[in-house]
Amino acid sequence: MLYGDLQYVTSFVPLRVLRHWKSGHFDPQLLSKGWMPPHPTVYFRRSLLPKVGFFDTSYKISADYDWLLRLLNADDVSVKYLPEVMVLMATGGASNKSLKNIIQKSREDYRAMRGNQVGGIFTLLRKNLSKVGQFLSPKPSEM
Repeated sequence: MLYGDLQYVTSFVPLRVLRHWKSGHFDPQLLSKGWMPPHPTVYFRRSLLPKVGFFDTSYKISADYDWLLRLLNADDVSVKYLPEVMVLMATGGASNKSLKNIIQKSREDYRAMRGNQVGGIFTLLRKNLSKVGQFLSPKPSEM
């Protein structure tokens, strides 16, 4: 599996970086602290699908998170970080479209954490709070 960094940008021209998601190197212990690479930057070999399975569609918003937890917890999966911005992504996805969706996503994230045995309520809190720094950190173009 290969992953990198992501920037959330405005959906209009000129593009402006609103949030820089610097993933950092993978350590399995980080999962219980709410760490996750940005799913749009993840590339993997098709041969991993029989080992990990497909998205669980009982998750309406967090299927990608559950799948990545399964992948990152699987035995014999090589995980590599490319410290480059791999994706520019416009804001406005399903997970933060409304307060209702934010609550549903949090419930689904919690269920995925418990189901994959990576944590509970404190993991969920850390996962959500870790995003605050992504809004405050300098963007690569501003460094």
